[in-house]
Amino acid sequence: MSTPVPTPEIVHVHTLRVSCDGASEIRGGAALGHPRVWMEIDERGYVDCGYCDKRFILDGTAPDSETGKPGH
Repeated sequence: MSTPVPTPEIVHVHTLRVSCDGASEIRGGAALGHPRVWMEIDERGYVDCGYCDKRFILDGTAPDSETGKPGH
């Protein structure tokens, strides 16, 4: 019997350069996350964090449309 894989968290952003520490939404959660990394969204319109698999999607790009959220 296989365990279902959880869906990664998706964050919609307005800039091509994003940072992730895995716990910025948790109050006092810096100790619970991972080292802060900076990433660039490329022509695909998204980038995934290599530590926590959080996906950052640039608003108004094709991946944004696939999630059902209207683009800008």
